[in-house]
Amino acid sequence: MRVEELDYPLPADRIATRPAEPRDAARLMLADCATGRATDHRVRDLPGLGVLRAGDLLVLNETRVLPARLEGRRSATGGRVAGLYLGETEAAGRWQVMLEARGSLRLGEAIVLDDAARLVLEASLGEGRWSARLEADADTDAVLARVGRTPLPPYIARARRQGAEAAEREADAVRYNTVYAHEPGSVAAPTAGLHLTPELLAAIEARGVRLARLTLHVGLGTFAPVRSASLSAHVMHAERVRVPAATLDLLRATRDAGRRIVPVGTTSVRALESLPPDWRGLAGDWAGATELFVYPGSGFTFRFTDMLLTNFHLPRSTLLALVAALPGVGLERLKGWYADAVARGYRFYSYGDAMLIVQGG
Repeated sequence: MRVEELDYPLPADRIATRPAEPRDAARLMLADCATGRATDHRVRDLPGLGVLRAGDLLVLNETRVLPARLEGRRSATGGRVAGLYLGETEAAGRWQVMLEARGSLRLGEAIVLDDAARLVLEASLGEGRWSARLEADADTDAVLARVGRTPLPPYIARARRQGAEAAEREADAVRYNTVYAHEPGSVAAPTAGLHLTPELLAAIEARGVRLARLTLHVGLGTFAPVRSASLSAHVMHAERVRVPAATLDLLRATRDAGRRIVPVGTTSVRALESLPPDWRGLAGDWAGATELFVYPGSGFTFRFTDMLLTNFHLPRSTLLALVAALPGVGLERLKGWYADAVARGYRFYSYGDAMLIVQGG
């Protein structure tokens, strides 16, 4: 499959630069694979739509977004450097970062983050990524809390500048996390979960739907663009996953009862579908790393995805490819639903609206 097949037309005014208020006021397209029909609702309507049933399992990714967006200056020239913290290596104080500056960055160069923290570049990792040594008066968490900002996708910041909109840093720090975010570690949000509120989750549980939690820390594997002409040549960056023992128990019970598993977001799909073949026999938590990349024609068999709550994704993205690969969906049907969403005024991407894909059963 070629990457240009993942293109679709989207007017610029359909790209959301602000989240819906309140969260569950976001629009919801209910897409039925059995009939091909797409109907319009609100996320807050979920408990009453009749598609989530007693015994079903809703799976949430409880990762928390770090203040990973960085701004610094080159110690030698004072030139501005924009960056993104990607994680800390096994050696404390060694960061992986993505950096952008005018002119080439060099090994050994120092990037000043503030008066008490700087990064010394130790190795180039390619594609703008570096391994860097943190020299600071505090540990990584404290430094990020002091100098980092919410890592909104660049297209949101760009669209806000073009529309002369305010940055709203404090509001973004809250709204670019889910209400159930618990484990810090992501550099982008699992955006389908941004629509859910405690009250909505309680109403869903009151219908007999159970909730399960896991963690996939969103990194380059989720948001890195596909640069190869063919999807089969694209290599995913690894992302950390943890599936608690309690969630494994719920997965077993749900499957034994013949009920459905409903991941919230593509990150929950990738975490679940990365479980080993012998997942039923696992004892305790399961932790690992995933490089799973699913796309139409890849031959992948989904084991844990009977329905999916997701947002409307970027063209040429691995997320769009995964959704198109779901049984009963396919790329042409998905593009048709996206065209309907454009025509009906839905808002797209991270702060945009949602769709619930019902595969039957």
